[in-house]
Amino acid sequence: MTLDRNTDPILETQGLCKFFPVKSRGRKATLKAVEDVNLKIHPGKTLGLVGESGSGKSTIAFTMVLLHKPTSGTILYENEAIGGLKGRALTKFREHVQMVFQDPYSSLDPRQKLLTIIERPLKIHTDLKRGPRRERVIEILRQVGLDTGQLYRYPHEFSGGQRQRIAVARALAVNPSLIVCDEPVSALDVSVQAQILNLFKKLQNDLGLAYLFVSHELNVVRHISHEVAVIYMGRIVEHAPTEDLFTDPRHPYTRALLASMPGQERAKEGVRLVGEITSPIDPPQGCRLASRCPVKDGACAEKTPELFEVSPGHFTACAKSV
Repeated sequence: MTLDRNTDPILETQGLCKFFPVKSRGRKATLKAVEDVNLKIHPGKTLGLVGESGSGKSTIAFTMVLLHKPTSGTILYENEAIGGLKGRALTKFREHVQMVFQDPYSSLDPRQKLLTIIERPLKIHTDLKRGPRRERVIEILRQVGLDTGQLYRYPHEFSGGQRQRIAVARALAVNPSLIVCDEPVSALDVSVQAQILNLFKKLQNDLGLAYLFVSHELNVVRHISHEVAVIYMGRIVEHAPTEDLFTDPRHPYTRALLASMPGQERAKEGVRLVGEITSPIDPPQGCRLASRCPVKDGACAEKTPELFEVSPGHFTACAKSV
């Protein structure tokens, strides 16, 4: 997949930070979930965001759609800052940017029928009357491959894959330009995962959708993404076109992730990480991977590394690995 970087991004973060106040050992502390994140999502393209559980992936996703308020930094939608949106302006933004959550079992109201679930965004964001709303619901169901004769069934009457199709249909209802997908296939069987991924790709081709696709499953991200950002403990450590990242990883953390993929024989000396993940609560100065990194030196623990470009569109935050 190729990416045209000459087009303006549909959504962009600049220096995005999201911190949470917590208590640690009986005292007030700060959990730095996301720190200084710069990302761009281009129209009609998919940005994959990968990292281990607890790395900050979902926090970025939730903050991008303003379910979390950013601590600092800027979020731009079509070049306009949106971090302070409230009321009708926020509702209007969410007409353009929708979200598909990880668990189709909990993201759908079990007390509502299929028709009500998909119709609700149309009631909030449009002036369509009952008849046209129903027609739109039926159109969307066909787009996502669901039987239009099931309008009055409840979520528990559908399989996991069907429920995720319902969640996708709900997101599509108001014709968004961007869908933020937070681990949308991780709760599904492998065979069903492939079906949902192919659905995402078909919808992108048919409707020109952009996606932020959050996942810890590298094969999934490689299949669907045009470019990939790798996050470790709240900071982006590598960002590249998809095939560049998978064939020529530059950061030690990215190399270790790829070495852990099923069927890979790449877990050699130089890519193994040792020790435990550093706590994101008041993290130490310097590179957050330093305590586990096989190529670290003394400077790594002193200064936080910045991303720099090693080839066109390929950025890494580790000069030691270049």
